[in-house]
This record gives sequence, structure tokens and C-alpha cells, in this order.
Amino acid sequence: MSNQNTVTPGLAIFERLAPLGYPLIRITAGLMLMPHGAQKLFGWFGGYGLEATGQFFEGSLGMSPGILFALLAGLVEFFGGLALVLGLLTRPAALAVTFMLGVALTVHTANGFFWTDGGVEYPLLWALTAFGIFLRGGDRFSLDRRFGLPF
Repeated sequence: MSNQNTVTPGLAIFERLAPLGYPLIRITAGLMLMPHGAQKLFGWFGGYGLEATGQFFEGSLGMSPGILFALLAGLVEFFGGLALVLGLLTRPAALAVTFMLGVALTVHTANGFFWTDGGVEYPLLWALTAFGIFLRGGDRFSLDRRFGLPF
């Protein structure tokens, strides 16, 4: 005889809460990206704003034109993060974040693995998280689902 309920007795609460796990990851990822974009675009949260960030991108990272790359990174982080929070156009936003973090990985590769040394650990974690969100889409608790969008 097959037992359909595979949840350990007493742990049924986890089965009920499990559907909240994915939106928690998607929303948290978006919320954690947005301040980085706000730093680049608006100078908020101790950031330097678009012009100074562009100068850093060009002068220190060799990304020219720096202001364009700073603008693109800021837009992806801020508005892509917002899209993840809302679950609106989730897959395109997550793909843009994945791509942007892939570029960030190239900057951090020379510093090794550990984030404490400026390595790839942190951007790699976020790139993989964004890619996982891309694969799954907005899911149940999203505006994509609410509006019937295929994202």
C-alpha cells in the first residue's frame, strides 16, 4: 500500500508553508538588488551616483563608455530588482540580472573565490539565484500570474 503523505508527523506546518519559500527567495533577491541600483543611479545609500560610478567603471574597470555601463547596471539592479519583487516580467528581469552579474564575475575573477578578498563568491551566488528565478518565472504569487503573462 502506498502512503501519499510523505511528511514526517508533526511537520505538516512545513508542508503548508513550503509554497512561500520560492516567493521569499524571489522577493528578497529583488529587494537586495534595488539598493545597489539606487547607489549607482541616484547616489542613495552611500552610493556615488551615475557620473562618479561611470568614472569608476571606465577608469578602474576599463568599461567604456563608463557612464553607459553604470547606467545599464543601475537600471538592471534597480528596476530588475523591482520586477523580481513584484513578479512582473520576472523571466526577462531575472535574465538581465543574470547577464549583469556574469559581467560582474569577470571583474572579480582575478581576486579568487572568497568575497572577503573581492572574489567571485558573492556575484556567483546572486547570478545563480537570478538564473534559478529565470528558470522558474514569477510562479504562484506574482503579477505575471495575476495578469496571465507567460513570464
